[in-house]
This record gives sequence, structure tokens and C-alpha cells, in this order.
Amino acid sequence: MKKIIKYVIVDILRNKIVIAYTLLLLAISFGLFNLDDNTSKGLLSLMNIVLIIVPLICIIFSTIYVYNSSEFIELLVSQPLQRKHIWMSLFGGIAIALSLAFFIGVGIAVFIYSFTPAALILLGVGLLLTIIFVAIALLAAVYTRDKAKGIGISVLLWLYFSLIFDGLVLFILFQFQDYPLEKLMVVISSLNPVDLSRILILLQLDVSALMGYTGAIFKDFFGTQTGIIISFVVLLLWIWAPLWASLRRFNRKDL
Repeated sequence: MKKIIKYVIVDILRNKIVIAYTLLLLAISFGLFNLDDNTSKGLLSLMNIVLIIVPLICIIFSTIYVYNSSEFIELLVSQPLQRKHIWMSLFGGIAIALSLAFFIGVGIAVFIYSFTPAALILLGVGLLLTIIFVAIALLAAVYTRDKAKGIGISVLLWLYFSLIFDGLVLFILFQFQDYPLEKLMVVISSLNPVDLSRILILLQLDVSALMGYTGAIFKDFFGTQTGIIISFVVLLLWIWAPLWASLRRFNRKDL
């Protein structure tokens, strides 16, 4: 299992796309922090990159990598290895490699320019989102043999979590604006890892006042130490759920 993980990590880290992804994040991070002396503004701008670009790159790259590794996976399945170990090794290798790329690309600039609790939350959230969208990508890839269809599903899932979900929430708030939905929004936010991550970062940057009464509700829950711990537990569940579903499908799939 360790040999498979090591092989996948080395293979991905030598990939030109991953190298370009790391250098791009590094250039953007240093650029944003050098644009203004206010590090909070740099973190806010970097937050948009972490919440939009990072999940997109992770889910598309991971989906394509799984499809391109189909022959390698079939070879491993033909060996006296448990399918569970093969799939978990593949997931572990991809997740570790992309997390390392993210940490180098964003972490270096953060440690130099803004070593604060908000910055650490940003790094932690970025790493968790990387792993979450790798797990979602594996789920999308294992459910269809068609590479184009699998990539399309991945892109649609990214669109849903990054854009469509927010539109649906705004629609619900508009339709039921006469009802007190603020506390319900805490639960609804947990249904989207991107939204939950955004709230955690914004509250650490003390801009919750811009969110009105709903922001006060979020501050009372997500702003406490218990709320932060629960939020990270929910993000960990977002890793476990798609990974468990993909593993179950892979164990039953006829290769």
C-alpha cells in the first residue's frame, strides 16, 4: 500500500500541470500580499482563489488522473491485493500530492507575510477542500467508464458547490423572507464545504458585520472554539462520505 502511494505521489509531482499549478499559486499569493500593505485584504483576495480555483483544479485533475490510470488500476486489481487498499492508496497519493502543491503555493507566502490565526484557518480550509474535491472526483470517476462524461460530472459538481448552491440558498431566503431562517442557515451552510469554508475564513477576518443579522448568528456559532471544531469535523465528514461511496462502488465494479 505504501509503495502504491509513493508511486502515485512521485508520478503526480513530476506532472507539468501540477508544477504549473504550484508555481501559479505561489505567484498569485506573493502578488496579492505585495499589492497592499494590509494583509487582511491580501487574505480576502487569496480566499477567493482558495474557494474557487483550488477546488476546480483538484476535481478536474483528479478525475483525469483516475481515467488515465485505468490500466495501472486493472494491473493492480489482477494482483493479490485488496481492492480497498488499491483505492485508498490511489486516493491517498493524489490527495497528498495536491495538498503538498497547495501548501507550497500558498503556505510560503502566508508564513512570510501573514502568520495569523486567520491565515492558518485559510491554510487548513484550503488543505481540507483539496482533499474533499479529490474524494468527490474519485466518486465521479468510478461511476462511469466514459472519460468525457466523468469529467463533465466533475465540472457540474464544482459548479454546484461553487455557484449553483449559493443561488438556491438566495432563492430560498427570498421566497421565505418573512420567516426566521437565520438559524436554519447554519445547518444549510454545512451542506456545502465551500460555503462552510468561506464563513470560517470571513469570521476570522472580522468582516461578519457586513453579513448583517445572519452574520451575527454565524459569529455566535462558528466564531466560538466549539463551532470551529464542529465545522472542521463537518469538513472531515465531507471527505469521508464521497470516499466511502466511491470505495463501495469500486469494490463492486466490474473492471
